[in-house]
Amino acid sequence: MLALIGGTGLNTLEGIEGFQLSRAEGIATRYSETTVEVSVYSYLGNELLFIPRHGDGHVVPPHRINYRANIDALRLAGATRVVAMNAIGGIAPQLCPGSIAIPMQIIDYSYGRISSFYEDDLDGVVHIDFGEPYSRELRQALLDAAARANAPRREPVAVIDGGVYGCTQGPRLETNAEIKRLQADGCTMVGMTGMPEAALAREAGLDYATIGLVVNWAAGLTQDTITLDEIYEVIETVSPFLHTLIREVIEPS
Repeated sequence: MLALIGGTGLNTLEGIEGFQLSRAEGIATRYSETTVEVSVYSYLGNELLFIPRHGDGHVVPPHRINYRANIDALRLAGATRVVAMNAIGGIAPQLCPGSIAIPMQIIDYSYGRISSFYEDDLDGVVHIDFGEPYSRELRQALLDAAARANAPRREPVAVIDGGVYGCTQGPRLETNAEIKRLQADGCTMVGMTGMPEAALAREAGLDYATIGLVVNWAAGLTQDTITLDEIYEVIETVSPFLHTLIREVIEPS
């Protein structure tokens, strides 16, 4: 079953044409004292699981998200594939605001986040293969869905195949010098929620890939001040395309 993790600008699937909320399930996991609410939507006879990464009302900052509970709840609810929505800053010239990236690699600059299920009561230390952090098959499915979503548009949305996601700690945005460092390391985009989510999905045996919505240029690449109003304006502009992309992933036309 496909699961979608919503990020900034996608706290619910309500209002997306054809989606119906079937039920909400409170999933208990060993990683949280409270249940994780997983919404189950139906679309053309298909079921889709959904959780908002930042909680109902977008109140949980990136460094305080219980990534383990979220991923484990999706696994327990029957997910086999996870598509993550991430608002990101563009570093590479082609990743301008309003474009979409389907990254191929990730570099983790976050710290202090619980990043593994394999910590206690182990029979032995576990090391997952994480050389390719995103599922090849799911990435290709997203690229194919994006192409179909773009086909009828007079002005296609730019969709970038590949790139390196630099995951920073947040919740503050990065300094100009930090972006220069990420740039030198090979990062083409920057966000705050890509890790440890991707690694936990791999540990849980779930196929995982990211749709990165570029909402601003990264710090220092322009003279403009980054504002939340401008970020939400970009999200609102690209949302119809994202909704179509999601529909195409679930039920290819």
